[in-house]
Amino acid sequence: QVQLVESGGGLVQPGGSLRLSCAASGIIFVINDMAMGWYRQAPGKQRELVASITRGGSRNYDDSVKGRFTISRDNGKRLVYLQMNSLKSEDTAVYYCNGQLGSQNFWGQGTQVTVSS
Repeated sequence: QVQLVESGGGLVQPGGSLRLSCAASGIIFVINDMAMGWYRQAPGKQRELVASITRGGSRNYDDSVKGRFTISRDNGKRLVYLQMNSLKSEDTAVYYCNGQLGSQNFWGQGTQVTVSS
């Protein structure tokens, strides 16, 4: 089994930055083989994929965050990061870490990000 725990959320002013972290625990070879992603869900909206990274390091981003967000992973430390710069009010949401391996799907509990002046 794999557990994912997010941290790093909070309140930030528009234009500010935050770095989210996702700590994975469990069987290490499973974690390192997983494709990892960050999703977000704003009130009244569906959960959406923000960024993803394969086990080999290939990255994909939603158009709304390209050039502002960067996803990265440290397999040795079993950590996944989401660096968020130039934050906008529309980035306000609960952010979830996700890990996928074959048909298995793992989720964290989420961390709140609020962008407001």
